[in-house]
Amino acid sequence: MKKLEVIVAGGGIGGLSLALSLHQTGIRVRVYEAVRDPSPLGVGINLQPTAVRELTELGLGEALGDIGIATRRLSLRNKFGQLIHAERRGLDAGYRWPQYSIHRGELQLILLRAVRDRIGDENVRTGLKLTGFEQDGGVRARFIDRQSGSEQVDEADVLVGADGIHSAVRRQLYPTEGAPRFAQQMLWRAAVVAEPFLDGQTMVIAGHFHQRIVVYPIGRARGGKALINWICQKTVPDRPLPREDWNRRVAKEDVLAAFGSWKFPWLDLPSLIEDSPDIYEFPLVDRDPVAAWSFRRVTLLGDAAHPMQPIGGQAGSQAILDARALTRALAENEDTIAALQRYDAERRPSMNDVIQRNRNFGPEAAMQLAEERAPIGFARVDDIISRHELDTIVASFAKAAGLDVETVNHRPPYVSQ
Repeated sequence: MKKLEVIVAGGGIGGLSLALSLHQTGIRVRVYEAVRDPSPLGVGINLQPTAVRELTELGLGEALGDIGIATRRLSLRNKFGQLIHAERRGLDAGYRWPQYSIHRGELQLILLRAVRDRIGDENVRTGLKLTGFEQDGGVRARFIDRQSGSEQVDEADVLVGADGIHSAVRRQLYPTEGAPRFAQQMLWRAAVVAEPFLDGQTMVIAGHFHQRIVVYPIGRARGGKALINWICQKTVPDRPLPREDWNRRVAKEDVLAAFGSWKFPWLDLPSLIEDSPDIYEFPLVDRDPVAAWSFRRVTLLGDAAHPMQPIGGQAGSQAILDARALTRALAENEDTIAALQRYDAERRPSMNDVIQRNRNFGPEAAMQLAEERAPIGFARVDDIISRHELDTIVASFAKAAGLDVETVNHRPPYVSQ
């Protein structure tokens, strides 16, 4: 019996996790990536315990621990740095796996090295951008070599679009969709070596819907210092949509003009901005949920399937779960088309829900409540937001996203070991 063959368009976190998962079950896979020489670009990402579990089951747990920071606490604060809500994370919260704050580019290189080692270098084809596909008894995918301009064609049983928010696969499936939805907010972000803040393992989110910061360590540096990831986010109501790009640099003066006064006893944000070697800018975007990801032998994964606003540390973690769910469906169903439909039915409804929840600020809605009820600060947070309100906001999001302790610790493995 002929072995199933899968083409993965996109060599990001989701596509590479899928390649490792498919290989784990004996399914043949080839990965195509538009970038010729992938390098460790980008800044920080949070891997939730549910995703760390999957990468650990792929044999990468030790590698994650070597380069990431095991996040122990999340702290939500107002624009004055006053504490609104704090909660334990990862192992401290009772999960069997840690939550890691990690450099996105370093994570991608860990995955890429593992993929090349396991499926063979010849099956990781870079510098090739997907231009289109046709399907009948199988799938015929067309790629263009970005250097020579020549076309290459590959055939397989399944094509997976893991090619991001500007997915060529999704564009062919939804040709009238248009540009991503711009939330009229810009994000500035960087990673800088500095003294640790608080306990050195805490993620802080401070501010409100129209102006906020996210700060957390993503690695260790010499002399007891840490590599700290920071994000400044601000509403820009009259700005047109630019194309988001991890590599678009912005002058630190632009960021300081908006956040130069955000200095707290436990964090000197202006100094982090001043000391950052490179600051990157990109717009806050997502796409509207769609009614289907799977079309016969073609399906979507990660940001190509559910591009969402980066609230609650979701996007990368959910792409990894997509990869595992799709692998399970293909491994357990002889009917390939039925397998893709099963994956769609399992993952799409919950991810469409998370897209909508993230637009409403996800678990960080508590910060907006504090801003509306106490714009000049508060003496006691319990005077403005009840404990019940806080717990409801945070717990409901975790449950909807499949991040609660009970689900993560006790669900069966996606892929049998």
